Amino acid sequence: MKLIMLGPPGAGKGSQAKIISKEYNIPHISTGDMFRNALRNETPMGLKAKSFMDKGELVPDEVVNGLVEERLQNEDCLNGYVLDGYPRTVNQAEALTMILDKNNQSIDYVISIDTSDKTVIKRLTGRRTCSNCGAIYHIDNNPPEVEGVCNFCQHDVIQRDDDKEDTVRNRLEVYKEQTQPLINYYKDLNLLVEIDGEKDLSDVFANIQEILEASE
Repeated sequence: MKLIMLGPPGAGKGSQAKIISKEYNIPHISTGDMFRNALRNETPMGLKAKSFMDKGELVPDEVVNGLVEERLQNEDCLNGYVLDGYPRTVNQAEALTMILDKNNQSIDYVISIDTSDKTVIKRLTGRRTCSNCGAIYHIDNNPPEVEGVCNFCQHDVIQRDDDKEDTVRNRLEVYKEQTQPLINYYKDLNLLVEIDGEKDLSDVFANIQEILEASE
């Protein structure tokens, strides 16, 4: 089972990818983890990526695509995987198709978790993070026991800059600009499945599970 997760920041695609990974025993491959592992293990593509990052430059698509190809060759990907955060653009999607074609493989589903801007803004602007241990809270759904103080290490709980409303709105605009063509690309390939992301985490997963198991 080879899956791609799409959705705006705050839609819950990372959380759903983790649940799918655990439920179906396939790796959850996020771009952040992939970069960190490649850098730590000093893989050929990891070293290429580092040469750009050390100069403060964006890692070009050809290197990102190479990192993905490198990662998908690992033994834990034999039975499938969930890609989270890649591809981000049509160019990357086309590169992924070519990577998979070389090995006679293909993506089974592209799961797009659809969430309104209003919901995303509420979720992300309400998020709070411990300045010390990184524990995550939410002012509505999961506030710390003492306001502004982490339950675990008693350090300050703060709102990160990227969770402030202006930044969230900007992230949404960037996502839409990049991702709408990607959604159209996978629609044309009849791979896109749209899921209502306004529901609770468990209900969203139940909807995803229905689709995955209907194909078995």
